[in-house]
Amino acid sequence: MTDNELIAILRLQNVPNIGDITAKKLIAHCGSPTAVFEDKVQHLLKIDGIGTLTVKHLQNTVYLEQAKAELRYIRDRQIACTYFMDHDYPNYLKHCLDGPILLFRRGNIALKPQRIISIVGTRNITNYGKAFCEAFIADIAPLDPIIVSGFAYGVDICIQKAAVKHGLQTIGCLAHGLNQMYPKTHARYIAEVERHGGFLTEFWSTSTPERENFLKRNRIIAGMSEATVVIESAEKGGSLVTADIAHSYNKDVFAVPGRAQDKYSMGCNNLIKQQKAHMLTSAADLIYMLNWQIDQKEGKAVQKQLFVPMDETEKAIYDYLQQKGKQLLDSIALECKLPIFKTSSTLLNLEMKGMIRPLPGKFFEAI
Repeated sequence: MTDNELIAILRLQNVPNIGDITAKKLIAHCGSPTAVFEDKVQHLLKIDGIGTLTVKHLQNTVYLEQAKAELRYIRDRQIACTYFMDHDYPNYLKHCLDGPILLFRRGNIALKPQRIISIVGTRNITNYGKAFCEAFIADIAPLDPIIVSGFAYGVDICIQKAAVKHGLQTIGCLAHGLNQMYPKTHARYIAEVERHGGFLTEFWSTSTPERENFLKRNRIIAGMSEATVVIESAEKGGSLVTADIAHSYNKDVFAVPGRAQDKYSMGCNNLIKQQKAHMLTSAADLIYMLNWQIDQKEGKAVQKQLFVPMDETEKAIYDYLQQKGKQLLDSIALECKLPIFKTSSTLLNLEMKGMIRPLPGKFFEAI
């Protein structure tokens, strides 16, 4: 986009009393961001929700000068900008009415047609949460999803480090400008994340990590993905806000259950109890609910190959299912003398190889 176009978008983003919904309404009525500032006052006042105070703010040259200053910062540092009508704007977010009109990004983000999930949770992650993060990413890695989170303490950084470890693209959504990093202790992870994805924000270089910015940031995390996963959460917390936003967008929400008395499982348990989230006990649950066993690139079901190599555990489970037919996860683990976590990961591997398929109610059968 040209400098004049970007200045108009920045100016519109910065004007008081104009959020993203109103900004999109103005652009639709006037034809373009630049046309908003060239249109006659009489026409602007006819737009629903636009009053004299808003028009006065639109005409205030203070916001023009601020937009020019931010443009200089963007051009000096070669920051990439994505307008909400551009082809490289996150596709899922494009369908959210309150999605930002402009995003800034850095790194190697490639939003090609691909599975995208957001994973969030408490800053005070427990050993249970850490173990789940590691196992979940290891099991989901063969499907090559993009992992979105907030690059914050706890679950966020744990899941993004696991994504990098397994070679997955990961995106950190920030609550401030790209000229800083919060928390500062995570600066050591920036280079790795940028090599395997990068960072997105709607905030200018003049923005600071204030509480309301984190709440605004959460709608981007929820909006740009197909589903949101909450690993751990207390009864209240930012991850529950993200889950509520995702739920309001009619997106799938998943929550990892925990013991009733565990402080950082209460939020997840409540989401499940209130039927705002599907229970998530392994990657297989998400794969089944999102129908990810369908190869989206080829548009057909994953087919079983002849002479697929299997290790001893995979062969034991596969032979058991061939012999017994449809079986429950618990029954498979019991009969094959395997722990549940090992059974779940092995079933996922067999599913990826096209040897079995999951069925409703945690049943599995050989293909």
